Amino acid sequence: MRASLTFGKVFDIPIGVHSSWFVVFALVTWSLAAGYFPGEYPGWSTATYWLVGLVTSLLFFGSVVAHELGHAVVALREGVQVRGITLFVFGGVAQIGREPSTAGAEFRIAAAGPLVSLLLGLGLSALGRSAGNTAWGASAVYLGRANLLLVGFNLIPGFPLDGGRMLRAVIWALGRDFRSATRVASLVGQGIAFLFILGGVLLMFGGQFFNGLWIAFIGWFLQSAAAQSWQQVEVRDTLRSLRVEQVMNRQYALIEPGLSLEQLVYENVLGSGRRCFFVADQSGVVGMVTLHNIRQVARDEWPSTTVAQAMTTMADLRRVTPRDDLAAVLQRMVVEDVNQMPVMDGGRLLGVVTREDLLRLLQTRAELGI
Repeated sequence: MRASLTFGKVFDIPIGVHSSWFVVFALVTWSLAAGYFPGEYPGWSTATYWLVGLVTSLLFFGSVVAHELGHAVVALREGVQVRGITLFVFGGVAQIGREPSTAGAEFRIAAAGPLVSLLLGLGLSALGRSAGNTAWGASAVYLGRANLLLVGFNLIPGFPLDGGRMLRAVIWALGRDFRSATRVASLVGQGIAFLFILGGVLLMFGGQFFNGLWIAFIGWFLQSAAAQSWQQVEVRDTLRSLRVEQVMNRQYALIEPGLSLEQLVYENVLGSGRRCFFVADQSGVVGMVTLHNIRQVARDEWPSTTVAQAMTTMADLRRVTPRDDLAAVLQRMVVEDVNQMPVMDGGRLLGVVTREDLLRLLQTRAELGI
């Protein structure tokens, strides 16, 4: 879930929103300003309803960020990299670089978010009661309830919800088998997701069409996420048994550093379909240029920009060795957001491994049933 817009960092963690978030933000604001607050607190002006609705909606999603920051901060304390936090149509997600290495770490990371929401819920509820029947008191009461509901929802033992991750941690600790624990948690999660879908369908036929549709949609999302989480474990286990040398491309392309980007694109990229090229001079390979490097340069500057000016130097390249296992390589590609890595052995370039190579390998094994 990549952010469409990043608006800041907290604890050096990028905070962003996915394009789908704007839809749900508008719906929440509208429902508060046109439905909830007029029904619960009659007598305010229209402008007050919309102002309080807008502020409450922003603060609600701020509390979702706080929930995800709870996960992120504990993950960092456990030595797990956090790539960012993204708000999207179903709430928020903290994107961690890898799975926790122990069941205890998994449990602590999963429990941190609901704990933050619980503290916010209790604190805001108390603040709302003390503020009385004022606009800001009403906002605090709503936010207190919303955070307590967020706790209850996330503690449902359906993977990949927080409760499902806590369930996996407990099963993992008891059986000392991450793969089996993930399998059980994923199946439980899919079962709960199907209950959501069934409940949503029943509500739709019972006259509550939009509420039922939303609940069924949440169930579909949870089912997909639970199934994909298990597939990720299978992919990791498959790749862990393989080495880079078994999939790397030894037929890499060399180009001269003085070549312009325009020549590179029209004479090499479009003609061959290659996405990366190694740059070499008399001393040897000095860097690599990819489509990403090319896109960083304005189109009208391609004729005057050389490959040497746009490339990533060998000193700055993320690299792997022929003996690295493919699971670790794919993990690095995801965390470091790169699509290809040079394969080096003792300072000598042997080839290149790409995400496409890994996906092609997985597809071939799946087609063969191995």
